[in-house]
Parts: sequence; C-alpha cells; structure tokens
Amino acid sequence: MNRKSHGKALKSLLKKRTVVLPGVFDAFTALLVKAAGFEAAYVSGAGLANAVAGLPDMGLLSREEIVRQAQYIRQAVDIPCIVDVDTGFGGVLQVMRTVRVFEEAGVAGIQIEDQLDPKRCGHLSGKSLIPTTEMIQKIKIAVRTRSDPDFLIIARTDARGVEGLEPAIERAKAYRDAGADLLFPEALESEKEFERVAKEVPGWLLANMTEFGKSPYLSVRSFSQMGYVAVIFPMTLFRVMAKAGEQCLAELAQKGTQKNWIARMQTRQELYRLLRYEEYERQDRQAAKGNSDE
Repeated sequence: MNRKSHGKALKSLLKKRTVVLPGVFDAFTALLVKAAGFEAAYVSGAGLANAVAGLPDMGLLSREEIVRQAQYIRQAVDIPCIVDVDTGFGGVLQVMRTVRVFEEAGVAGIQIEDQLDPKRCGHLSGKSLIPTTEMIQKIKIAVRTRSDPDFLIIARTDARGVEGLEPAIERAKAYRDAGADLLFPEALESEKEFERVAKEVPGWLLANMTEFGKSPYLSVRSFSQMGYVAVIFPMTLFRVMAKAGEQCLAELAQKGTQKNWIARMQTRQELYRLLRYEEYERQDRQAAKGNSDE
C-alpha cells in the first residue's frame, strides 16, 4: 500500500461501517491492534506523552518527537492510522508545517483541537479555548496544505467542558464549514448529548470512548445507530497494560518469583510470531548465502 492511499483506505472504511480505532502509543501496540483484527488505529497524544516520555498530556512533546513515533508505527503496520497532534504545535504556519510532515510520514490523517496552549486532557477541568475564528483558520490552512485530498483533517472541539453543549455544536458546524473531514466533539456528558450532536451536526462524527472521564460508557453499536462513523478507545490498551504491569511487579517484589504470572504472559513464540522473527531470520540466511557465493 503506497503512502498516499491510507487516507483513502480509511475513508472507504468509514463509508461502510462505524470504524473502531484502538489507541496505540508505539509500534509494538500497533502490531497488537492489527493482529487483533482491527482495521485502523489511533495514535494517542496522551499515550505517547505518558509512555514515551513519562509526561502528562499537556502538549509537552514536540512535533518531531511525535512524528518519529508515527513513522515507527507506520513502518510496523499497514493499517490506516490517525495521529493526535494536539493544537497543531502553534498558529496557522505551524499547522501548515504539521500537515506536511505527518502527510510525509504516511499516516491517514491528523486530529487538531481548539484548546489554548498549554492544552489539557479533554476530560479534565481548567481548559481554555482559542477563538472559533482562529480554529477555522487552522482548519483552512490544513486543508489547503495537504497534497493528498484524502488526507483526513479531524477537528476536535473541547467547548462542551468550557462553554457548554450549544457552543460545542456551533463550533462543530463552523469547523465542518471550514473543511474538516471529521468532527470530534470531546467530553460529551450523556447519551442524549451524543444523540443531539449527531442530529444537529451534519457530516462525519467521531466519538471518544475513553475511561474515567466525562462521557458514559456506550457501545460501538450504540454509536453506530446514532450515526457516528468512528469510535476511538485512546487509552484502553495502555491502562490495561499498565495495571497488569503494576500487579506483576508488586508480586515479584513480594515473592521474588514471576511463576504465578507465566500463564498470563505472551509467550516467546507468540512474541516472535508478532514480530515476524522467522522472516527476518530467513532474510539474514539468504543474505549470508548470497555473500558466500561471491
């Protein structure tokens, strides 16, 4: 699959069904997501900050740090990936640069939000928003900058937690009019709010099914029935892995052995299969044989 086909591939999926995008935070978790049969992935900004740098989700990673991780992920899997780029790393000129480097990295699209730096997790208090007109300019420059018309520009609004539901709906409509391909109303607080947004905001909608936040736990089927075309689970895998790791380490510290955890581990064979270890060995043997023939 060539680089410019990933946005097109994701758009094709979105036209057929509600697409589930588990959150990934490195190439290995992307391999797990693909192996589980998912057709797309969401490169979580929070996941990257937490896992790669041990930092909170406050926009502390640079564009270069995030694009490098996106490149690793794209080299590992051929499923379409959306990348969370927070506020786009600055004003309209920075957004222009952001679009170029992530399109070059081969991802399917990027998500930009309307928070004021330093940003906050979408489900926490204390957020501030940029003016609607400023976000519209960011979306317009992003659309004009992309060389591939299928490269997705996803506009997230955090207005629900700052200004209320009505302003969030109005912002979403304005972002759609500015050219955003997919609209992401963050931190809605009830099923009725999700339903209302779906009824009042035209176009493709993305729902965030994160844990321990403002939104109720709803199924993908429920979102599909409302009309949402995509559902992300940005930190689900991260949180499960982190909790299991905490428990394993606690028992190791207490008992001095990992034996009780063996049955819950990915085996060496399973790991090697996921990493295509035999394929690399075969390539190495073929290269060695070629050298011996010289």
